[in-house]
Amino acid sequence: FIGGCTLATHYNCATTNKASYQYSKRRADGTKSIKSGVSLESVLLDEDWDIITFQQQSGLSGIYDSWKCHLPLLLSYVKSIVSYPTTFMIHQTWAYDESSTHGDFKRYSHSQETMYRSIVRSVSSISRLTGISRIIPSGTAIQNARTTPLKDSITRDGYHLSLNVGRYIAACTWFESLFHKCVVGNPYCPKGMDTKNKFYAQRAAHAAVSCPVKTIKIR
Repeated sequence: FIGGCTLATHYNCATTNKASYQYSKRRADGTKSIKSGVSLESVLLDEDWDIITFQQQSGLSGIYDSWKCHLPLLLSYVKSIVSYPTTFMIHQTWAYDESSTHGDFKRYSHSQETMYRSIVRSVSSISRLTGISRIIPSGTAIQNARTTPLKDSITRDGYHLSLNVGRYIAACTWFESLFHKCVVGNPYCPKGMDTKNKFYAQRAAHAAVSCPVKTIKIR
């Protein structure tokens, strides 16, 4: 990872083989390591990856041209390195809070709904262009959760997900998207989250995976 990295930066690092990344890896036994100064190529060759996901920097996620200019090229690069039968997926990020002070929010007229709809359209369009059909709809899951009492606890600063509720919603969305198992009723609950909030989070994620392009009110 490179914090706040755009697809353009990823592609530049790939084509110049820059060792600009930190590589965070959690093993099957739960141990975690972080290595600095690694290249994208070295990470792609490190494992026979079952799944590789792509995402755009959050502020550009609703700007289709930013996807179109670089994701097809980056995908071609990754395919040239990876030989294992790998599934490719796109991560749909979320819209900012209405009160967010993030500089990129002005791209969407400081409107959460405008940003969300722009992200959905851009991700759907780039999915068709690249042929990457599987989408992880975290943006829709977060938007669904905003129809519940969770709405004020989803982010910690207007755009980064909160360490408890927000990340759990995204984790539920990833779980169901990757494993095709309904997350509703899953017994895992982060420390400090009550069962009612867990219910809302799981339902928001499940509804998003079932319908990635439309907000559904969670009851």
